[in-house]
Amino acid sequence: MAEAQGESSHNGVGDKGFVSKKEGFWVLYQGCWLRPVAVESVKLVQEQFQARPDDVLLVTYPKCGTTWLKALAFTVTNRLLHPAAGDDDHPLLTSHPQDLVPFLEMPYRQLQHPVAELEELASPRLLSTHLPVTLLPPSVSGLGCRVVYLCRNPKDVLVSLWHFIKKVNENYTIDKAFELFSKGESPYGPIWEHNLGFWKKSESESDRVLFLKYDEMMAQPVEHVKMLAEFLHVPFTEEEVSRGVVEDVVHLCSFDKLKSMPVNSSGVSDRIGGVPMENSSFFRAGKVGDWTNHLTQEMAKKLDDIVEEKLRGSGLTF
Repeated sequence: MAEAQGESSHNGVGDKGFVSKKEGFWVLYQGCWLRPVAVESVKLVQEQFQARPDDVLLVTYPKCGTTWLKALAFTVTNRLLHPAAGDDDHPLLTSHPQDLVPFLEMPYRQLQHPVAELEELASPRLLSTHLPVTLLPPSVSGLGCRVVYLCRNPKDVLVSLWHFIKKVNENYTIDKAFELFSKGESPYGPIWEHNLGFWKKSESESDRVLFLKYDEMMAQPVEHVKMLAEFLHVPFTEEEVSRGVVEDVVHLCSFDKLKSMPVNSSGVSDRIGGVPMENSSFFRAGKVGDWTNHLTQEMAKKLDDIVEEKLRGSGLTF
């Protein structure tokens, strides 16, 4: 879709295509809903980011376990330098997981955070993004960079995203969140297009794209951490497995452990760009099925039906 056609408000009004603030303040850019300020950052990343063959991208739709995936991937790839157990100086004890694996597009690159900052990182780089496959910089696919994609049940995503946005917009009700989300209008949405893009890539390029589900990882974390390490080309040795190193990684990166750390439970940081938030905002519940506490059965069925229809024939289910 051409850029001129791709930017519009969800109601087709407004000279710049803005969605009113009470409804999320998003515009449609090349088929993806973004904040207007985010569009400018994404354009800079698309134009300026230079991928490297050994880059690894951690990709998630917002509120799908991004912080957890960052903690796990960082710990797995750095375990020789920083053992998950017995290291009082482990970076996860003093740094928020979000700060250990930088985003491509955030903090917004036009706001004193140039894309060039990413060039200063030593290889192999561990990076993250919320961008759908259609908006990734051309060099990412061109060089065959590996991608770890983590998705989550859309109902849980909706509820978690609603809680997160409500922290900066108290007028954002669950009813409004549900209405927009069901139409695909949410940050980086539609969520089904986001999921499908990487699902199809994982089907055709399984050596390059690892597709994971949050619910399954929560149910079997040890098996999935082994899978993650294998994909990242740092597999656990038999000796590590026998010593319980995999379990050490799972424990250090567990939701309860991370949430309890002072660096994550206190303080305020601006990781987006002009949107300072409490560090604890990234650790709410982390539970599977929390949607049952916030959505009516009617809402749940409607969203299930929409997602099922959008994913039909792909082989991807929730």
